[in-house]
Amino acid sequence: MDLSLNPFSSGTRLRDMIRAIRASKTAAEERAVVRRECAAIRAAISENDQDYRHRNMAKLMFIHMLGYPTHFGQMECLKLIASSGFPEKRIGYLGLTLLLDERQEVLMLVTNSLKQDLNHSNQFIVGLALCALGNICSAEMARDLAPEVERLLQTRDPNTKKKAALCSIRIVRKVPDLAENFMGSAASLLKEKHHGVLISVVQLCTELCKSSREALEYLRKHSVEGLVRILRDVSNSSYAPEYDIAGITDPFLHIRVLRLMRTLGQGDADCSEYVNDILAQVATKTESNKNAGNAILYECVETIMGIEATSGLRVLAINILGRFLSNRDNNIRYVALNMLMKAMAVDTLAVQRHRVTILECVKDADVSIRKRALELVYLLVNDTNVKPLTKELIDYLEVSDDDFKEDLTAKICSIVEKFSQDKLWYLDQMFKVLTLTGNFVKDDVWHALIVLISNASELQGYSVRSLYKALQACGTQESLVRVAVWCIGEYGEMLVNNISMLDVEEPITVTESDAVDALELALKRYSVDVTTRAMCLVALLKLSSRFPSTSKRIQVIVVQNKGNTVLELQQRSIEFNSIIQRHQSIKSSLLERMPVLDEASYLEKRAASSQATVSLTKPTPSAASGGSLKVPNGAVKPPPAPLADLLDLSSDDAPVTTSAPSTAPNDFLQDLLGIGLTDTSTAGGAPSASTDILMDLLSIGSYPVQNGPPATSNISSPGQVTKHAPGTPQVIDLLDGLSPSTPLPDVNAAYPSITAFQSATLKVTFNFKKQPGKPQETTMHASFTNLTSATLTNFMFQAAVPKFIQLRLDPASSSTLPASGNGSITQSLSVTNNQHGQKPLAMRIRISYKVNGEDRLEQGQISNFPAGL
Repeated sequence: MDLSLNPFSSGTRLRDMIRAIRASKTAAEERAVVRRECAAIRAAISENDQDYRHRNMAKLMFIHMLGYPTHFGQMECLKLIASSGFPEKRIGYLGLTLLLDERQEVLMLVTNSLKQDLNHSNQFIVGLALCALGNICSAEMARDLAPEVERLLQTRDPNTKKKAALCSIRIVRKVPDLAENFMGSAASLLKEKHHGVLISVVQLCTELCKSSREALEYLRKHSVEGLVRILRDVSNSSYAPEYDIAGITDPFLHIRVLRLMRTLGQGDADCSEYVNDILAQVATKTESNKNAGNAILYECVETIMGIEATSGLRVLAINILGRFLSNRDNNIRYVALNMLMKAMAVDTLAVQRHRVTILECVKDADVSIRKRALELVYLLVNDTNVKPLTKELIDYLEVSDDDFKEDLTAKICSIVEKFSQDKLWYLDQMFKVLTLTGNFVKDDVWHALIVLISNASELQGYSVRSLYKALQACGTQESLVRVAVWCIGEYGEMLVNNISMLDVEEPITVTESDAVDALELALKRYSVDVTTRAMCLVALLKLSSRFPSTSKRIQVIVVQNKGNTVLELQQRSIEFNSIIQRHQSIKSSLLERMPVLDEASYLEKRAASSQATVSLTKPTPSAASGGSLKVPNGAVKPPPAPLADLLDLSSDDAPVTTSAPSTAPNDFLQDLLGIGLTDTSTAGGAPSASTDILMDLLSIGSYPVQNGPPATSNISSPGQVTKHAPGTPQVIDLLDGLSPSTPLPDVNAAYPSITAFQSATLKVTFNFKKQPGKPQETTMHASFTNLTSATLTNFMFQAAVPKFIQLRLDPASSSTLPASGNGSITQSLSVTNNQHGQKPLAMRIRISYKVNGEDRLEQGQISNFPAGL
């Protein structure tokens, strides 16, 4: 057949195949061309066509680059490599590097051909073998062919030596144990004059130092002098157009040598001392107005910082970085800031000299430079410069972009907290930050500020007056409003009467009505934020006790929220109105000023929580507490209950309910002002009919008290409540008939009592009661008896139920269980079985307590509930 008549025969030229592929208008046409061409090549391979083997391999390589399979041509590569002619070997080795990699077993067959070609008399064939070995060398091939490559490092031809050095790098990477075979040859080749050989050998020496400690020590003794000579010759050499880039002679060799010097000098004082002079020469003679020169200077600075350089040389390096900061190129400034951050660990004082320039970078238009400069400024702050640096940052905070304000605010707050020299300065800076960017201040920051104000009795008057003025000037910053509202509620009389005036203050005139005006404005302005509104309501309630003349007006403001759609605010308004209207006898004691908050415990807990930043893969089951701790202006949500793991719940089927008599002393500040507050209008907790109203009254974020008959609330799913319309419930005054203990209702005799749990220490008895017409709802009364002779303290009962059951725990009657059955603890539970008649009740319990100061834990599962519950 005439090959010229068949456009896809094995005799088709490569350019013709490429032209046909490029002429394809669709992917399908291209695939058809490739399939026909591959079929022709397969036919030629099966016929052992030697005339067009190299042409077929060239076409296969192009097809491989297009992404089509070409594995069927691998053996053709080996046949071409075994050929005697240079053109065939060139195509064969090129196909070998493209179509195969070190994982192919076919490579075992080419080792012998490589060995023969490495010993070939033709230097070009030797070069082909070295290039192929440097690309696909495996560990086995490296061990077999290392002696030939090592021998080639000593040949006369510079191109062969260059390729042998590059191939040696691959061999050393694959088999680090072979490093000792090359270190002598590498050190001797540093005397070469040829640029290609030098740069290749320098790279080989760097790889040897990384692979072998023995090679590193050897090169420290035998190569440092040669490297210094190379660097001096390159720096002092005349213009050489072959290696010149923008007037800088051979910057690539410069950089390779400097990197090797850094590797050799790191941790070695003698080697570092030997290269100090040449590094100083490079740093001073290299031009900084060219990008290639800047690359050399940057690498020189890296080397100086990485070795045991003298202090003067380090100052010189940091001054170079200072010049980089004045460069117009953003990339140069960015790498300079990165290097200065590393230099902080070496010479802080030298970096401090460039503080002004670094501060200017904080105001740069490039956001990446701003952020990096801000991190560097944070590292520069110390006790001596904290005030001027903080002032500069706060001044810039006012004009910075909104995208940058969050990071800048966080850094300023961290600096002020870490380096505050006195409480007054700390308060002044925090007040400025709250005024400028209070919306970006994290919760733990303003919580810490409140804790400090609580402990600084001499500054409480100054704080409330400063916050009042800030609130009048700028009431749009959320964190500022919260802190100001808290302080006005706690220290309102200091604001009105100018108590505890400082010398730096000027008296201000604030009436009782003005203080109420400020809280009312904040209440109306933050109509969406439940936490802030709740804090405003509590602050108003406290002012009604401190300023009796404003009590009627405050009552009007509170009553306006009785019909609020947010159940949390509705509940509080009803309770607070009851306090103002009907319970004047207990109002003063109930609303007295908060005791001093435990600053040490808060700081300890805050530090611990910042370290334990563990992200959970699924939400923790919600917890409802039977009691909460009275807190200022808002409050603590119940302590979290880790029942999901403690009760060995392996799925999400069990929502958890917890009852605790009180919150541990070290835990109350985590939730001091309602951290994690949820909007109860959409996801409130189950209602709590607490008998201890004094404990729940001021708890922002706690589960709400039911404001009407039980029939008006429809519990639809765990943690969700469908509320009755505002104004329709029959309001129950929970303060009426307040007594130390409330008797339990009579139980329904239709359901027998059960012993739900019993151990050597405890006995738990359950009684049951159902309301007529509500078969799904059950009220349980648990009684706990101590069977031992030791009193149990810190008693806490917790329970978990499946998803189709809602559970609510009332507070326990006590947290101390007398010994030997001389008394008991009682506690009420309300459950709603949404699948009543289909699935029975199921419950797991956990009981924790202390015996003689030792923590104990008991847990179990209740499976003997009476039928019909």
